[in-house]
Amino acid sequence: MAKRKSPFAHERATDSSGFLLWQVTVLWQRRIAAALRAHELTQVQFALLASLLWLARTEGAITQSTLARHAKLDVMMTSQVLRALEARGLIERRPHPHDTRAKVLRLTKTGRSLAARALPDVEHADDLFFAALDTQRARFNLSLEALIASAQKK
Repeated sequence: MAKRKSPFAHERATDSSGFLLWQVTVLWQRRIAAALRAHELTQVQFALLASLLWLARTEGAITQSTLARHAKLDVMMTSQVLRALEARGLIERRPHPHDTRAKVLRLTKTGRSLAARALPDVEHADDLFFAALDTQRARFNLSLEALIASAQKK
């Protein structure tokens, strides 16, 4: 009997970079979700709060599109999550000083406090998860940055 031709381009599943990235992402997300559970935040909510906290260090007027670009999130998803964060009193939307169509986003005192409390837990979960990379972590991060840059060009 003739051997059936495989539809896969790879001999082993672990030869697929995409599949490996998927597996790592799922495992990492579980760790981060566990770290955020005590703070009653989803990963997307945390990513937006932490991004606002980060951008507020250097940006004057942070808009929804600026925040979405920074977090690499869809603008519509960002809008939905921001509505939920606003309803919880964690962010405020104010009129933009120069663009009447845009709103300026700002963490409330409660939002800033929650992000600051959650941040060490997330960073600790990251450190534990990526500890297996040891001295290769910086190189790994550079590889991830290269993938992001390449994907943004397309």
